[in-house]
Amino acid sequence: MDNLKKIGLTALGTVLVTAGSAQAASMSVSGATSIFFNGEDNSDKGNGWSMTDSITFSASGEMDNGFTISTSIEMDGHTASESDRSISIDTGDFGKITFSGDGSSGPIGAWDDVTPSANEEAHGTAVSGTATGATSDAADENFFVFDYTAMDGLAIKASYRPSNTTASIDSSSEFGVLYTGVDGLSVYAAMGENNDAANSADLSNFAVTYAMGAITVGYQNNEVDFGTGTADRDFTAMGISYAVSDDLSVSYNISEVDYEASGSENQDAVGISFSYTSGGMTVSATHSTIDNVAGSSSADNEGYEVNFAFAF
Repeated sequence: MDNLKKIGLTALGTVLVTAGSAQAASMSVSGATSIFFNGEDNSDKGNGWSMTDSITFSASGEMDNGFTISTSIEMDGHTASESDRSISIDTGDFGKITFSGDGSSGPIGAWDDVTPSANEEAHGTAVSGTATGATSDAADENFFVFDYTAMDGLAIKASYRPSNTTASIDSSSEFGVLYTGVDGLSVYAAMGENNDAANSADLSNFAVTYAMGAITVGYQNNEVDFGTGTADRDFTAMGISYAVSDDLSVSYNISEVDYEASGSENQDAVGISFSYTSGGMTVSATHSTIDNVAGSSSADNEGYEVNFAFAF
C-alpha cells in the first residue's frame, strides 16, 4: 500500500510540475441569455414565461510536451453542483480526453437524436405528462470522454462512467463512430450500457443525415434493452430541414417510441420548428403534437414554445 501511495504521489507531482510550465495561456468569457415561453394543452400551465442565463469562463494553455489543457465552467441558474464544468487534455495525434464534472455526454447521449431540426426534436416541447426520450444513457456527472480522429472522415467517441456507491454499483461505458467521408453525408453508430440502476440496460444508436444544398434529411433508430422485465423500447425518428436563407431555417420532424410492454401504446410525435438569426439574437419556435405520451392511450397532448436568445 505504501508503494502504491508513493507511485500516486509521484504521478501527481509530475502532473503538477508539467502544469506549472505552461508556455502560453488564454482566458475568455462568453455569455448567453434568453426569454422563453412554453404552453401546453390539456394542463394548467400557469405562467409559461421564464428565462435562462449563462456565463462561461474558459482558459487554455499549451504545455512543454505540446499538450493543450483547457478548462471551463458555466455559471447559470442551476446550483453550483449542476453547473457545466470540464477539463480536457488534447494530445493532438493521440486524441482528446475530457473529464466532465457535468454538462457533457458520451456518444449515446450526444447522438440521441441528430435528425435535422431548426429548434426542437419532435418530442422536445413540454406537454402534460413526461414524454419518453430518445434513449436512456447513464448519468452525465464526473466521467471521462475520449475523442479521436482515426483518419479523415472517421471520428471515434467513447465514454467511461465509474461506479458510484449504490446509485451505480457497476461502471458504464459507451463507444461510437462518426463517418463523414462523403460530402454532405454523416453516419453515426454507437453502443453502450447504463448501469445506474439494478436493472441495467444495453443501448444502441444508429443515424444517418444527408445535406443537399439547402435541404438536410435524417433518419435515426435507437434501442434500449433492459436485462429483465418488459421495459425494452425502440425509438425511430425522421426529419427534414430547409435553409430558406442564411438567417432563416424551417424543419419538420416525426418520432415514434415502440414499447415492449403489452399495455403501452406507441408514443407518436410530430414537430414543426423555425429559427431566425440576426446578429447575436436568435428567435426560434416549435409546435409539437404527441399522442400516447409515455405509452398512455389517454394522453394525447400538444405543446409549443418560443425562445428569444441572445449571445454575447
